[in-house]
Amino acid sequence: MSRRLLVTGGAGFIGSNFVHHVVEHTDDHVTVLDKLTYAGNRASLAGLPEDRVRFVQGDIADAPLVDELFAQTDAVVHYAAESHNDNSLHDPRPFLDTNIVGTYTLLEAARKHDVRFHHISTDEVYGDLELDDPERFTENTPYNPSSPYSSTKAGSDLLVRAWVRSFGVQATLSNCSNNYGPYQHVEKFIPRQITNVIRGIRPKLYGKGENVRDWIHADDHSSAVLTILDKGVIGETYLIGADGEKNNKDVVELILTLMGQPADAYDHVTDRAGHDLRYAIDSTKLRTELGWMPRFEDFEAGLASTIDWYRENEAWWAPAKDGVEAFYAAKGQ
Repeated sequence: MSRRLLVTGGAGFIGSNFVHHVVEHTDDHVTVLDKLTYAGNRASLAGLPEDRVRFVQGDIADAPLVDELFAQTDAVVHYAAESHNDNSLHDPRPFLDTNIVGTYTLLEAARKHDVRFHHISTDEVYGDLELDDPERFTENTPYNPSSPYSSTKAGSDLLVRAWVRSFGVQATLSNCSNNYGPYQHVEKFIPRQITNVIRGIRPKLYGKGENVRDWIHADDHSSAVLTILDKGVIGETYLIGADGEKNNKDVVELILTLMGQPADAYDHVTDRAGHDLRYAIDSTKLRTELGWMPRFEDFEAGLASTIDWYRENEAWWAPAKDGVEAFYAAKGQ
């Protein structure tokens, strides 16, 4: 039996990948609510069947609109967020408006309409680990956010937990490691480097490139979220990861190698303020309790597939590319 899903931020990177995944793997009908800020792109939903996917442009902090949509919905997957660390350091206010006030608005609607709610979060709420730390983040790791972005995501997580406990909202949460794959905005690390090489621009690496991220393909994130929506225990948090730890230097060099360039054909630029050292996810709970497994366990294969997508879809990313590079050039990055 098909559900009526509302996906907030469904024209963004991870949200649009989820919508594609739902259409491919279920009979569910999807309504996408997206504000279409710079990170949202209607083209990311191109080609999806109109009888299965409806698009609504709007703000998750718009309570009357949210109320109207929740009244027509069986379950909500909440991706919408301001999510770029550099932008949060430049202007934190939009992160408060969307990540805190927007999530509160959705939770109140979920409470009113008794709608199943799944909240998407990030491993960045846990802060960072030392490069040689044998530990990884688990569901019990204390929160220690280090940027306006991660602190507002941490705040939104705590709101969800409070609404579950105080008001009985039927919600689950997931914190995921760094995603890569199709439809990711060219301001982000991997697509920025791929599109630089395509354009004949040398890739840029913050500092020494020793910072470690735990990479997961967006399609694997989508399958994990769908698993949690179907099988997750209300009130529980699940960490999503694919054991993909790589430092930024290795990722840049692998991109260059896969694209037929010398591995050292990149430039070092000034490091970002408060740049977290290492993220690492332990997804044992998700795998053992809900039976989920990633499909892209080989990072190199997933990266090669992503490179192919950007090569084949320049019309999708080209309109934003010049503005992004001008922004970073002004900062010496």
